[in-house]
Amino acid sequence: MTSTEQPASATQTSGTVTKAVIPAAGLGTRFLPATKATPKEMLPVVDKPAIQYVVEEATRAGLRDVLMVTGRNKAALEDHFDRHWELERALEAKGDQLRLARVRESNDLGNIHYVRQGEPLGLGHAVLCAADHVGNNPFAVLLGDDLIDARDHLLEAMIAVREAKGGSVIALMEVPPESIQMYGCAAIDSSSLDQGDGSVVRVTGLVEKPDPADAPSNLAVIGRYILDPSIFKILAKTPPGRGNEIQLTDALQECAGSSAPGGGVHGLIFRGRRYDTGDRLDYLKAVVRLAVNHRELGSDFSSWLTGFVAEIDSAAHDSSTR
Repeated sequence: MTSTEQPASATQTSGTVTKAVIPAAGLGTRFLPATKATPKEMLPVVDKPAIQYVVEEATRAGLRDVLMVTGRNKAALEDHFDRHWELERALEAKGDQLRLARVRESNDLGNIHYVRQGEPLGLGHAVLCAADHVGNNPFAVLLGDDLIDARDHLLEAMIAVREAKGGSVIALMEVPPESIQMYGCAAIDSSSLDQGDGSVVRVTGLVEKPDPADAPSNLAVIGRYILDPSIFKILAKTPPGRGNEIQLTDALQECAGSSAPGGGVHGLIFRGRRYDTGDRLDYLKAVVRLAVNHRELGSDFSSWLTGFVAEIDSAAHDSSTR
């Protein structure tokens, strides 16, 4: 369906969003060899593993029931959110209350459950693995490659859109047209931009990683979703798509044009602070951006970074004048 076609009106289904699903079964091949034995989700972003930022975001939005969809060699995820009695007792014996509090912080974030995705069959399949845990209720999906700044309340806003409009809600972000080929891309009903502040739009179609010349917009799908439970029936019959994987985008494409209960998709255009940890360069950028705002390290790190950049500029200038 293109952005000029009108989808059928959806029938709203009830239910409160109380559960979050975090797919974490990927192999992390873009970070090899660092991820040969360490899950990508456990790579540190300043002083916490990336996955902890995501769980914290879910619990800030009131979603304390968290299901992680994992795979082989992901035991470190479970260990991180479990108690570590030996370490805690050693810190207690030393009187190191600061580090003890940091260790215990990850234990108390919420009720975290785990299910394995037996085969790497794509994001859509990973979400389908959550069906038994979620049941017949709307739920959030948070991808670990996208970190949303704690000062921006994207997930809470998406839940509010779901409560007001029903169906499913996806997070969108404007990207340069030449970059849209790296994302799922949303076609929207352009008339819906006139409603309110223009941040909530009706999605009429979705394309996974389109050629920029064929993209229906520059609105990229980023890793936050509020999904109606009807998505499970659609995913169960969605054939493999791009990359021979079951794509969540393909299932949402069907939802966007559906008038069945739970059908319809809205997008919330996010204009806040997002940190991409999906590849090595973006990961390094994310570390720097979060480090300069760190409550304990930010000031000193910013001063060092300013001096370091000045050194590089000076060395480059000296080299060019020789």
